[in-house]
Amino acid sequence: MTQTPVQTQDQPRVVLSARGLGKDFAGFTAVNNVDLDVHHARIHALIGPNGAGKTTVFNLLTKFLQPTRGSITLLGTDITRMNPDKVARMGLVRSFQISAVFPHLTVLENVRVALQRPNDLAVQFWLPMSALDRLNGRAEVLLGDLGLSEYRDARAGDLSYGRKRVLEIATTLALDPEVLLLDEPMAGMGQEDVQMVAAIIRDVARHRAVLMVEHNLSVVADICHEVTVLQRGEIIAQGDYATVSADPRVRTAYMGTEE
Repeated sequence: MTQTPVQTQDQPRVVLSARGLGKDFAGFTAVNNVDLDVHHARIHALIGPNGAGKTTVFNLLTKFLQPTRGSITLLGTDITRMNPDKVARMGLVRSFQISAVFPHLTVLENVRVALQRPNDLAVQFWLPMSALDRLNGRAEVLLGDLGLSEYRDARAGDLSYGRKRVLEIATTLALDPEVLLLDEPMAGMGQEDVQMVAAIIRDVARHRAVLMVEHNLSVVADICHEVTVLQRGEIIAQGDYATVSADPRVRTAYMGTEE
């Protein structure tokens, strides 16, 4: 039986929850007994050294992988055995480590493509291209919210790496998710882009839950409300950044020593 997360009066509601989550691959345990609660309007970081199981947890939560054991609940519904497309339609949307934009389309066109599904245009291939013009208003709002308006007519392939990641966030927000999963959104960025994207994620989380895998610990310390630390597929610490960074097990996991 799935355990219901306990809510307190001063704590936002839990929108995504995992209990006893585990995944085995041919006798190797990649994830073991992971309990996780992600709250509305909060940024939750999943961190740990390489090979800790972070991306596997992401793949389990988004149903790209089926768990060997445990349960997953989204917005009060058990999604443990649900297909990933249905989970996405329920409001759980993710990005990937590699930017996934259409390089030969403009920035506006990329967002319009993403808006087709929630506006029932994704499969109406017989309609003229002008039918997509009614998506321009919403697309313009998204571009404005994420600071991309000046790049509206630029080819996505010509954007800087940081702006491409922001465009990818825009396309995921086009689906109006309740929970947004970001897989290493700062990877490969310079400091200026890191600060820009961190500010955008903070703003995005005012209206939805964000769960992110991130290696940049200064970003985690700056914007994340809750941090879960994995090592060898198991949780070794949870809490705010100050709490987990002071844990000797976390220091050992990252640096090989408690000192």
